[in-house]
Amino acid sequence: MTRTLTAVLHKENDLFVAECPEVGTVSQGVDIEDALRNLQEATELYLEEFPMERPARPLVTTFEVAVHA
Repeated sequence: MTRTLTAVLHKENDLFVAECPEVGTVSQGVDIEDALRNLQEATELYLEEFPMERPARPLVTTFEVAVHA
């Protein structure tokens, strides 16, 4: 069985950081594909130990903030 989960990525220094908000797993890689591959592996290993009953879909939205220069 497979499940579709969410990956949120951002760049920190020279690495890409990938996080799965449904599970809470985080990984990194030298490029986006590497970060996603590492996140997939970390999430699969996590779910072997802590299976998900029902995946909760995260609510993803945007918001604005005032930026003072």
